[in-house]
Amino acid sequence: MTENKTHFLNRQFDKLKNESKKVYDKRLKTAYKRKMTFELLLEKAAILLKYFLLYGLAFIIIYPLIQQISIALRAPEDINNPLVLWIPETFSLMNFKISVIVLDYFTALKNSLMLSGIVTILQVLTTALAGYAFARLKFKGQNVLFVIVLATIIVAPSTIELPLKLTLMDFLGTGKSLLGTPLVLYLFAATGMGIKSGIFIYLFRQFFRGIPEELEEAAHVDGANPIQVFFKVMLPNARGAMVLAGILTFVWQWNDSYFTANFVSKVNSDFSTLTTKMMSIRNAIQGAIQQAGVWQLFDQDVTQNPLFTSMVLNTSAMLAMIPLLIFYLAVQKILFTEGIERSGLVG
Repeated sequence: MTENKTHFLNRQFDKLKNESKKVYDKRLKTAYKRKMTFELLLEKAAILLKYFLLYGLAFIIIYPLIQQISIALRAPEDINNPLVLWIPETFSLMNFKISVIVLDYFTALKNSLMLSGIVTILQVLTTALAGYAFARLKFKGQNVLFVIVLATIIVAPSTIELPLKLTLMDFLGTGKSLLGTPLVLYLFAATGMGIKSGIFIYLFRQFFRGIPEELEEAAHVDGANPIQVFFKVMLPNARGAMVLAGILTFVWQWNDSYFTANFVSKVNSDFSTLTTKMMSIRNAIQGAIQQAGVWQLFDQDVTQNPLFTSMVLNTSAMLAMIPLLIFYLAVQKILFTEGIERSGLVG
């Protein structure tokens, strides 16, 4: 009797244990499913948010370009037409023709390419040399000089414009003025005073600090001096930083209007770049219309119409931007695969 009772109790206990296990497993599976469902929803929401931000940013970036193209292809007689918003009623290349004349496009393009190219080469070399000196060579006042270099990044160029002009008007006491020639900008680039030179010196300093010192020591053992070490060891390893500095220098010099206008174009109107030409478009529109032989198509007061002036300025900006777009397409692989990854943002 006692054995039967014990056996019955054991069976009841096992049955209760199995039922409890089933309930626990069911709850565990339900919680797991809820967790997986929640994680899946979060993943889907993250993907939607990512594409929303990407498409939103793309629209913000592309919208002005689409608007520029739409305005550039609009016929001048559609300026005041309220029905024309995006798609021109009459497609025309007249704005491009007028802009080419206003900008003296091909001469200004040649000057821009020459100026930006030479300044880029000089500035990359000088800032790389200065960055190497701050990274590897030890000399008195090194930290003070580097602080001064960093200060040039935040100091407005207008604060030193007058002293520079006075110096250049009587260069080295020779009585010869360098103002009005692109030599001024070449001199600035060659002496580390070009556009944003302080940024590039800092960039190269950080990059060279990340290169193992054993490379230099091996070169010194072979009898190389610091200049030889720089050109034969350090510079070949700084290709990424040089690419990044070169691209930024070229673009900033291309878009520069302050230094080019104040030190060159305002003194010598025969030398103008695309950017400085755009600053004087308002005064050149009437002559461009007459030179294009389309004066009879316009009202004589059209040059006083701010919408027309804005349309020509918009088209001129597109013409000035096209070479940069081609430049970006040509170097984008180098820029994104090597220039940024090895730009010296370590050390």
